[in-house]
Amino acid sequence: MNRTVDLNADMGESFGPWVMGRDADLLRVVTSANIACGFHAGDWDVMAATLREAVANGTGIGAHPGFPDLQGFGRRRMALSAESLRNLVCYQLGAARAMAAAAGGRVRHLKLHGALANMAAEDADMARACYEGALAVDPDIIVMVLAATAQQQAVEALGCAWAGEIFADRAYNDDATLVDRSLPGAVIHDPEVAGRRMVDMVAAGAIVSQGGKRIPAAVDTICLHGDGKTALEIARSVKAALEAEGVTLKPFAGRRGAVSGGASAG
Repeated sequence: MNRTVDLNADMGESFGPWVMGRDADLLRVVTSANIACGFHAGDWDVMAATLREAVANGTGIGAHPGFPDLQGFGRRRMALSAESLRNLVCYQLGAARAMAAAAGGRVRHLKLHGALANMAAEDADMARACYEGALAVDPDIIVMVLAATAQQQAVEALGCAWAGEIFADRAYNDDATLVDRSLPGAVIHDPEVAGRRMVDMVAAGAIVSQGGKRIPAAVDTICLHGDGKTALEIARSVKAALEAEGVTLKPFAGRRGAVSGGASAG
C-alpha cells in the first residue's frame, strides 16, 4: 500500500481545572489538531496553551466550532437559523485565528464538532450555512468533512478546498453517518481494533459500516477523539499499523470538486 494520509485529533477541550484528554502527548503523534473554540469546550487559556503546543510540534491547526453547549459537550442537538449558524461558525473561527496568530501559528482547516457536525452530515443546507460562515472569514480555509455525507455535498457545491475524514474510534451506519453514541459498539476503545480497521479502510478507499457495507470515500484524514479513555493508545496503534503498511502520515493538502472514490490528495 503506497498512500499518504493525515491523522487528526479533537483537542483543547479542557475547561479551567477540568482536564480532558492528553493533548501534549497526542500532539507528538497526530499530524493535525482540531482545537475547540470555547463554545462546546475549552477556554481562552486552554486554547492558548494547546495552540502553543501545536505550533511547537509543527502540527496542522484547525478550528473546531460547536454548539454553545458546555454542559452537554456540544453533543445535544439545537435548532438554529441558517444566518445564526453562519455567525456561530464565523465567531468561533475568528477567535481561533486570533489565538493561533498570537501563538505564532495559523488556522489552516475547520471541522465541525459533535451534534453540529452530525446534523450537518444529514442536511446539506445546514452544512452549507456553516461553511459559508467560515469561508466569509477565510476563503482559502480547508473544510474537513465527514466523507460521503451531506457535508461533502455542501463543499462540492461551494467549490471550496476540503478534506474527507473517517473515524478510527467510531462505528458507521450504512449511509456513512456515525452510529449514535447511545447504541452498543458506537465507540471503539480497543487500539488494536482501531488500527486494523483503519488499515482496511485506507487500503479500500472506503468506509466500512457496522453492517459490513463498503462505501467509497475520500480518505484524506483519520480522526480520533481526544477525550476518549484510550485516545493516545489508539493514535499510536493507528499510526504504527499504517506505517507498517507503507502509508505516510502528513497534513492533508486539501482537494476541490467532486470525487467518487477514496484516493488521497496528500
